[in-house]
Amino acid sequence: MERAELIQALKDRFESDAFLGAASLPVFGEPEPVMHRVPMADDEIERRRVALQVIDDSEVKGCTQCGLAETRTKTAFGVGAPNARIMFVGEAPGHDEDVQGEPFVGKAGQLLTKMIEAGMGLKRADVYICNILKCRPPNNRNPAPDEVLACRNYLWRQIEIVQPEVIIALGAPAAQTLLNTREGIGRLRSEWHDFYPSGTTGVGDPIPLMPTYHPAYLLRSPDEKNKAWADLKLVMSRLGLPLPTR
Repeated sequence: MERAELIQALKDRFESDAFLGAASLPVFGEPEPVMHRVPMADDEIERRRVALQVIDDSEVKGCTQCGLAETRTKTAFGVGAPNARIMFVGEAPGHDEDVQGEPFVGKAGQLLTKMIEAGMGLKRADVYICNILKCRPPNNRNPAPDEVLACRNYLWRQIEIVQPEVIIALGAPAAQTLLNTREGIGRLRSEWHDFYPSGTTGVGDPIPLMPTYHPAYLLRSPDEKNKAWADLKLVMSRLGLPLPTR
């Protein structure tokens, strides 16, 4: 391997390790806030926060539209900034999320936080995080079609309220639901796709969507971390966000 290639390979390795929160690497400073291109008035941010809270409190927490209502402990609606530029969408709550009532708080959630903070140099509180389903499927199985159909409207409304500039779909179930496709995540990732908030292709202005691997998959397959890091760098480039520096 040529010297220049070796240097680049080491640089990529260090970046991807930082993205996964490797403790042996230097830590970044306090993340800068995720700034919007146009500052948003406080009353508009509050309006969005309240709108999300109303859906959660008055609809989701008592939802019985599918059989998951019979097995759940708590619903896990969403967490983060109501004016976030970036929205992460996963597939469904797991055990820890079912107990705590918040998405991505287990091991996969801890890795997602490292991806956001150590890798992207942002704050978890300044992005928005949710799932396709708001209730945990038994044994953490993939969402069933009837469950997705019953729960999908909640997600559509979250997207309409937050109005993210970019959506990051974590894993195949999330990407397939948002894009109405059966393509695997390996084919979908690393390319930009259009998500239409209405759920109907060609209606309204699309939101750029980047599919990538789910953090739970990266825990099982750490060799794929470079691919996920490459996907997140595409997001940062599109939003004009600088890569963290040491």
